[in-house]
Amino acid sequence: MSRQFDHEKLEVYQESLRFVGWITDLPERVPKSLAVHTELDRASTSIPLNIAEGSGKWTIPERCRFFDTARGSALECAAALDVLVVKKVLHSEATHGGKEMLLSIVAMLVGLLKAVAPSRVREDPASILGAE
Repeated sequence: MSRQFDHEKLEVYQESLRFVGWITDLPERVPKSLAVHTELDRASTSIPLNIAEGSGKWTIPERCRFFDTARGSALECAAALDVLVVKKVLHSEATHGGKEMLLSIVAMLVGLLKAVAPSRVREDPASILGAE
């Protein structure tokens, strides 16, 4: 059996790499003159890099900071895809696969954060306000 880094064993890391692979051809269809071109490349690359770096940190706050950054980058990618639809660069159907991957990545990162730092889990704001 081959040896692996700890982050390579994480399903969220593997899914983030699948997203990077999915998005690789997309910037070619997006004009480089649009700011979203560079941002999408940067944010998609940031997801696996921050997962890897966070998994190597020793303290809980450090781990959470990197996992939070990865989650933020995933959300940024989802917004960038929305911007491309609004700007009529892509049809919404063309973003569906990527957004599904991003939903999965965000959910897994939230799960990682809950596992690493259960005290960070807060009540749902609706339940705090008494709404059902």
